Amino acid sequence: MKLKVAIAILYCLIDTSWIQAQEIIPTYSDYLTDNLYLLHPSMAGAANFNKIRLTARQQWFDVKEAPSLQTFSINGRLGEKIGLGGILFNDKNGNYSKQGIYATAAYHLLLSRSELDLNQFSFGISVGVIQHSLDQSGFTEFDPLIGGGNPSDIYANMDVGMSYYYLDFYAHATAKNILPVRRELFYSDAVPNNQRKYLFSTGYVISKYNSDWSYEPSILFQMRDQTAEKSIDANFKIYRSLELGDLWGGFSYRRSFEGAEYTTDGTEVKNQQLQYITPFVGFDYKRFLFAYTYSHQINSIVLSNSGFHQITLGYNFGENRARYDCKCPAIN
Repeated sequence: MKLKVAIAILYCLIDTSWIQAQEIIPTYSDYLTDNLYLLHPSMAGAANFNKIRLTARQQWFDVKEAPSLQTFSINGRLGEKIGLGGILFNDKNGNYSKQGIYATAAYHLLLSRSELDLNQFSFGISVGVIQHSLDQSGFTEFDPLIGGGNPSDIYANMDVGMSYYYLDFYAHATAKNILPVRRELFYSDAVPNNQRKYLFSTGYVISKYNSDWSYEPSILFQMRDQTAEKSIDANFKIYRSLELGDLWGGFSYRRSFEGAEYTTDGTEVKNQQLQYITPFVGFDYKRFLFAYTYSHQINSIVLSNSGFHQITLGYNFGENRARYDCKCPAIN
C-alpha cells in the first residue's frame, strides 16, 4: 500500500511539474473559454470588442494545499492597428506561489481590401515581472539551505507571437518565456535555466448561411525547448445563437507524447502518458460572458479523482467594431 501511495505521489509530481513548475502562467484550457490572449500576445486587441476576463481555477478539492490559479486580463484596440493588454496572475501550489504582471503590445495588419473579408496578420510581444515566494510559516523544521523567514525572488520574462486569420480559418504561433532565468533561491542545477516553450494552434469555424449553429474543431500543440517534451490538444466547440445570447460548449482531449514509468507491485513496470479530458460550457449575454471548465485526468495512477474546476467571467466594453462578415468567434 505504501508503495502505491508513493508512486501516485511521484506521478503527481511529474504531472504538475510537466504542466506548471517551469512555466510562468500554466497552459491549461483557458483559451477555450474565449481567453486566447492568455496564450497568444498577438491576440491583444484583435477582437471587435475590448475584453476583460477573470478566471479562477482549483485543482483537487479533496487535497490540502492543492494548486490554484487566478488570472485577470484586459486587452483592447488603440486606433486602427495597435492592440494593448495586461495580465495579472496568482499561482499557488502548497507553500510555493508566483505572482506577476504582464504588459502587451500588438500590431494588426489587415491584408484584405476592406473589413468585410477577414485576412489579417497580427504580431504581439508581452513583457512580465514575476515574484516567486516560499511561505515557511507552517514549517516545523528549519532548512539551512533556504534560511528563515519567507524568502522570495523577482525576475522578468517575455513572450512573442503571431496570428493569422483568413475568413473562418485561424492559426497562432507563440514562444513563451524566451529569456533564460536563473533562480538560485529555490531551484537546483537539475532545473534548466531555459524555460522556453512553443505553442502552435489552428482551427476552423464551420457554419451554414443563416444557421444558428456553428462548429469549431481546433488543435493546440505544445513543446518545451530544453526537454523537447510535447503534448497536443484536440478540441471541438459548438455554438448556438439564441434570442438571449450565444450558448456554446465542447470538449478537449490533451495527451503528452512522453510517458512516465510506474509499478504497483514492485515487479512489473508499466508506462502511461499524461491524459486529460476537458468538457466546458459558456454563455454570452449581451456584453457579459460566463463559463465553466472541468478537467479530469484519465491515467491509471492519479493523486485524486476530483478533477480541476475553473470559472471564467468576462465583460466586453468599448465600441463594437463589427467588421467582418464571418462567424469567427475570436474576432467577432
